[in-house]
Order: sequence, then structure tokens, then C-alpha cells
Amino acid sequence: MMRIFLFLATNIAIMVVVSIIFSLFGLNGILASNGVDLDLNSLLILSAVIGMTGSFISLAMSKWSAKRGMGVQIIEHPQNQTEQWLMDVVTRQARIVDIDTPEVGIFQSVDPNAFATGMTKNSSLVAVSTGLLQNMSPDEVEAVIGHEMTHVANGDMVTMALMQGVVNTFVYFFATIIGHTVDRVIFKNEEGHGIAYFVTQMIAQIALSFLASMLVMWFSRYREFKADAGGAKLAGREKMINALRALARAHEPRELPDQFAALAINGGAVHKLFMSHPPLEERIAALQNQR
Repeated sequence: MMRIFLFLATNIAIMVVVSIIFSLFGLNGILASNGVDLDLNSLLILSAVIGMTGSFISLAMSKWSAKRGMGVQIIEHPQNQTEQWLMDVVTRQARIVDIDTPEVGIFQSVDPNAFATGMTKNSSLVAVSTGLLQNMSPDEVEAVIGHEMTHVANGDMVTMALMQGVVNTFVYFFATIIGHTVDRVIFKNEEGHGIAYFVTQMIAQIALSFLASMLVMWFSRYREFKADAGGAKLAGREKMINALRALARAHEPRELPDQFAALAINGGAVHKLFMSHPPLEERIAALQNQR
């Protein structure tokens, strides 16, 4: 509840600040003098509704989507020692971080991988791949589970959804202003919206989303360091370091969103801006420097 309260308070504060900035710089008057008849306060509210809706729908469907999309088989009644061990590890760690035990699942993949998802920390899912179980030691798997359990305990899924919603809000807000301004000022459309508005607004949304993704990915990298630290507390620092080393040996995670891959410079600064996870060597170094 505190996370939701802070989110609402943040959005209200942002709306107030934006209104003050527009008033101080006379932007409302500038737009009006150019025939841009736009109610910015109403637009900001509409943008918030549009921006948050998709984010929360995605969050609400996250467990269902993961189960269907990844083919996750939920362990309801352990059928073997491995499944029983997984359930025991998750149950024990859930008790330590004081959350309800998540659903535990396994999905088919040759790559060592794991994820956590869910709308709340007490209604979550932790799943591991068959490749993880086959290619990593029990201690390393325990550390990976600790990493995912820390994401759950920290409410990272909700926080990411809230952050994405705020980003979506302002992308739509400024894209609409740009589209409306071009339609009124350049193309002199006096009533309704012409084709220039829709084309410009769409292009602006794409461009602004591209830039805004850097902020979202920065936060994603930040929370990965936190999850590593949490995994180290739950399973032990050496186990967490060894798990990261095992992942490094297996494969370098694909960090870059597909839509930006063609524009990236491999290993360069541009690539790093869109990485959802920090490089494994940086994560290992961060744990080694922990005190």
C-alpha cells in the first residue's frame, strides 16, 4: 500500500510541477497565441490514464502470460527429489523475507535461466529452467532463487510497472503536444485533427519512447544489483558469485530489447544504455566489494 501511495503522491507532484513550469514560462500563452487550443491539465490527466492502463493490465496478466508463454509447469505436488528441493528452498527463503510462498514452476529451456513475476509480492511466481537445474550446482541454483525471491520481496515487478506507467504518461503527453502543435502551427488546421497530427504524434511517441527506455533500463540495472545483494544474503555471497560466474560461462544474457538491437553498437556506450541487466563482470565485482 505504501508503494501505491508513494506512486500516487509522485504523480500528483509531477502534475503540479508541470503545471507550474508551463505557467512560469508562459507556455500555455505561447501555444494559445499560435492557435494551439490544448487544455494541458486535462491532457496530463488523460495521459496518466492511458499511460498507466497498459502497464497495470500487463502486470495483472504477468503470471498468466508467463505460464502460457513460457510453458511453465507449476509444482503442486512434488514428483521427485529435485521438485521437493525447489519447493523447500523457495518456502524457506519466503519465510526469511516474510512473504507468502510463491508458486514454483519449471519451464523447458536449455539455457540456465529463472524469473519472478506477479502482481503483488504475496501472489507471485518463481520459475526456473531445466537448463538451470541441469547445468548449475544446487548451491548456485539456490543463489539464483534467492536473487529472484529478492525481486519479489522488494516488489520490483510492481515498481517497474509503476515506473513504466509514469514514462508512458509523459511520452503520450509530450507526443500529443508536439503533434497538436505541428497540426495547428505548421499545417494551419483549425478544427479537429488532420493527418499531420496523427503522423507526427505517432513518430513523436516512437522517438520519445526510445529515449525514455534508457531511464527504465537504468532502473532495471539498478534493481539487479539489489537483487544480487539480496541473493547473497539469502544463500551466501560466494554462492551468488559462483552462480553469476556459471551464468557467464554458459552464455552472455541478451540484454538489448529486440526493437533496438539493430541500432546498437555492440559493447559500446549506446548498447549499455539499453541493457536491462548490468554486465555479469560488474555484478560479480559489486558482490566482491560488498562489506
